[in-house]
Amino acid sequence: MPRKKEEIRIRPFWYSDIWIFPKLITVITTLDKEGNVNAGPYSHIMQFDVMQKSPRMMVGFRQESHTFQNILATGEFVVNCPSADYLDDMMETARFWPEGVNELEHTRFTMIPSRKVKPPSIDECPQIAECTVDQVIHLEKSSGIIIANIEAIVMDEGLEQMDRSERIPAMNLPVGLGDQSRRYYYHAYTDNVKMHELKEPPGGQKGGKIKMTMKWDDLAVEALMNVPVAVRQMVSERLEEHAQAKGATCVTAQHMVEMSEEYGIDEELFARFRT
Repeated sequence: MPRKKEEIRIRPFWYSDIWIFPKLITVITTLDKEGNVNAGPYSHIMQFDVMQKSPRMMVGFRQESHTFQNILATGEFVVNCPSADYLDDMMETARFWPEGVNELEHTRFTMIPSRKVKPPSIDECPQIAECTVDQVIHLEKSSGIIIANIEAIVMDEGLEQMDRSERIPAMNLPVGLGDQSRRYYYHAYTDNVKMHELKEPPGGQKGGKIKMTMKWDDLAVEALMNVPVAVRQMVSERLEEHAQAKGATCVTAQHMVEMSEEYGIDEELFARFRT
């Protein structure tokens, strides 16, 4: 029997009071024009460009927030991801402190120098992204969106070498689940991890049939067969577009090399898709 459903009126704060968006908890550090440190919690964060050659993320802010104004003024910020052990400290940075106050001084957080940008990083955060502004989007009567270049990803030593099933509970990153009355905030923890395996569908093709519209030389075909099946058709289409843009009538292995360099594709990326 179908469950009973009802349409909910879309009202202010629908994105936190009604709809539950699991969101990564971060503390973003910035500097104002005078060099004063500012820190504030933000969860409206997602990847924007996943390519290794041009990694970028998208972050949303209140346009009047000190953090957003500092980013506009300096073009730099740091995304710090605290563990669940520091949720109380994260909430301390959420208080509406006056402009010029360093919120970190009211927490257990420790400032450390960043590697590529001027705003400090937070030592207690196992995962950090140092960023510079690539693009600013002002939504009319709404949020400000920053599309940022990731200049450096910094993690606690040893985390990268862990299997993901070990790294997730080791980092113990909290997940934001919304707020109530703009006062009470709900968080979940990542210390209980369940893994699911992606399996081949019944009758799924292992060979990866490819539709080609141009002539290919033998070395180019051999190189294409080393591309994971899941993305082989897409790569072949991009390769033909690349060859045509070069004025070629035949796709060669050199075209594969050129396009790989252009997109920042390497063997490490291909291996990620292989079974």
